[in-house]
Amino acid sequence: MAGSVVETLRERRNRVWEEAKTLADTAAEENRAFSAEEQGKWDALNDEINNLDTRMKSALETEKRAKDTDELFNSIRGKKESQKPGEKSQTGDDDQAELRAFLRGEKGRYFDVNPMGKIDYRVLSKLTAGAGGNTVPTSFYERLMAHLIETSAILQAGATILNTNSGEAIQIPKTTSHSTAGIVTEGGTIAASDPAFGQLTLGAYKYGTLIQVSRELLDDSGVDLEGYLSMQAGRALGNAFGAHAMTGTGTSQPRGIVTDATLGVTGATGVTGAPNADNLIDLFYSVIAPYRSSPSTKWIMRDSSVATIRKLKYTTGEYVWQPALTAGAPDTIMGKQVLTDPNIAASALSAKSVLFGDMSQFFVRFAGGVRFERSDDYAFNTDLVTFRALLRADSALVDLTGAVKYFQGNAA
Repeated sequence: MAGSVVETLRERRNRVWEEAKTLADTAAEENRAFSAEEQGKWDALNDEINNLDTRMKSALETEKRAKDTDELFNSIRGKKESQKPGEKSQTGDDDQAELRAFLRGEKGRYFDVNPMGKIDYRVLSKLTAGAGGNTVPTSFYERLMAHLIETSAILQAGATILNTNSGEAIQIPKTTSHSTAGIVTEGGTIAASDPAFGQLTLGAYKYGTLIQVSRELLDDSGVDLEGYLSMQAGRALGNAFGAHAMTGTGTSQPRGIVTDATLGVTGATGVTGAPNADNLIDLFYSVIAPYRSSPSTKWIMRDSSVATIRKLKYTTGEYVWQPALTAGAPDTIMGKQVLTDPNIAASALSAKSVLFGDMSQFFVRFAGGVRFERSDDYAFNTDLVTFRALLRADSALVDLTGAVKYFQGNAA
């Protein structure tokens, strides 16, 4: 059912995009800017494309939840049929029961949520089935991390995750330059050329959020508490850490990827910092081929920059931005996925507004899991139970030789 809905929405999205292209083509053929009416229509069409994206995402997530529910009930029925009286379940039901007991205040005030087994963060994204929606596990920790990743573009892009049990500082080597070679005459001396390495320290900055839940919600056994709390905590922590992972200074906070990336292209003068099609081509090829061909190579920009880039065309008349042709597939620029993040700068003079490169060279360190703490006293007068979620994390780009480049608007 959801598949047919998504297909209908996708077809509508393609029609809207064709209408938007016609509008832009008309203005381009007449060598003029949009009129006020045309600009309003263009903005409305782009808003509709974004709304259709949201609806397709929601439909795919609904389908996934329904599938998970069916699998859960099937596993329950299977367990009841095969489990002997008094026999302990071998599934994760005991872990879930322990979590719900903690949430209701029946089992202490502290609960450490740690990963169990290997987790592939590179595909732990719920945005679409194609982006990993069909691979997201259903344990509490993994659901929480999925929401955190959904909120942070750099985590969606395939950053390398280091998960440690404790929070002591760890040293990571970083590459600052590669070896070089040259022509050597017969009998000549070969000059030594070693790659240059530096070292960065990944610590564990603490992020926290308070979530308040009514007593009635906790007492209702039909409420998906795990889903609710994982969503609230994941999004809150993801928003906080995601901002620093993008533009953090490295002083009393994680170091952001924009901070460590190198200049790829500077924009032209007189265009208030917006990139043109040639700028994007130059930025694409400013990243060397080994990085450019990596599966983790992505574009990251703000929504407003996407709206601008949707109007750009090559000299052949083909649009730079290419919408997905199938449901669940990402939109692309020159064959590489486009992700949006509100924490990267908008197009402006001297602003670093477009990021491109191999995002796996960006390291994110999580110190342990997420610590949940419970208090019945914090909001005693309102009969609310307060949960505190704590996450320790740090980040930095480990390859400074040009694995990730940025476009910067001209200063004038």
